[in-house]
Amino acid sequence: MVNAKSWTLKKHFQGKPTQSDFELKTAELPPLKNGEVLLEALFLSVDPYMRLASKRLKEGDMMMGQQVARVVESKNSAFPTGTIVVALSGWTTHSISDGKGLEKLSTEWPDTLPLSLALGTVGMPGLTAYFGLLDICGVKGGETVLVNAAAGAVGSVVGQIAKLKGCKVVGTAGSDEKITYLKQVGFDVAFNYKTVDSLEETLKKASPDGYDCYFDNVGGEFSNTVIPQMKAFGRIAICGAISVYNCTGPFPPGLPPESIIYKQLRMEGFLVTRWQGDVREKALKDLMKWVSEGKIQYQEHIIKGFENMPAAFMGMLKGDNLGKTIVKA
Repeated sequence: MVNAKSWTLKKHFQGKPTQSDFELKTAELPPLKNGEVLLEALFLSVDPYMRLASKRLKEGDMMMGQQVARVVESKNSAFPTGTIVVALSGWTTHSISDGKGLEKLSTEWPDTLPLSLALGTVGMPGLTAYFGLLDICGVKGGETVLVNAAAGAVGSVVGQIAKLKGCKVVGTAGSDEKITYLKQVGFDVAFNYKTVDSLEETLKKASPDGYDCYFDNVGGEFSNTVIPQMKAFGRIAICGAISVYNCTGPFPPGLPPESIIYKQLRMEGFLVTRWQGDVREKALKDLMKWVSEGKIQYQEHIIKGFENMPAAFMGMLKGDNLGKTIVKA
């Protein structure tokens, strides 16, 4: 018999998550039935969306999330023992699956790439960057793109794809180390929003003519400063709003409508699950190819030990990570 350890939501977050909001539980898993597989987590993902999605959980439910797992026992011929899969199993060391929703690692996955990248640049965050920039923003060569949280799992890929497409890219992040990294991977302008005297003036200096595309991971007051600097017919992809996820009081007021109306801006929120089937497969192949060829560089913030899931999650929300935060089980 296998004992599965799982992190559950002990109580709903009030403002910033704390260690006491989580509880580690152990349960014995039943024997496999025909058609089922036993999964053992290798790498687990923590992502900003979990802060929002946790509101839909009941207290005592397991935290949600993706993991890269190995099939350690199988009664399903489609997933023999040893198969590596990406699974939405949540924050757990072991789980039983009937195979539905499991995604086998691509047969073309290069030996040179770590398996954990299937939770990052060649996984959900990479796809989010790809579709948000190319489909929602519809970016074209010669345009100016602004991305915030630019050293995170999504933002760093957004900027590098925009460069591949011939754009000027401006990125913001919250530490000098992150700014150094953004310049290394090809951002034209990158600055630490925490240390500039004026965000508004720094954005104007970075692109005096304004911005064609804004890939927003932050929301709140940051977006209120950016939107008046959009060019006419500018496009805004609203991916996240991490600046207000822990907000317990009223949200910052929005901009007056004329900021959007008279420039005829288009703003669209999106979830990466919108894109499935062939378009998703093509995107994953493009991302894998660009990473393999060195056209997209990646950074992982790996924390060892399943017991550190809550700490990894809380650190990611604070911006401790450069690149994708991963827990190695």
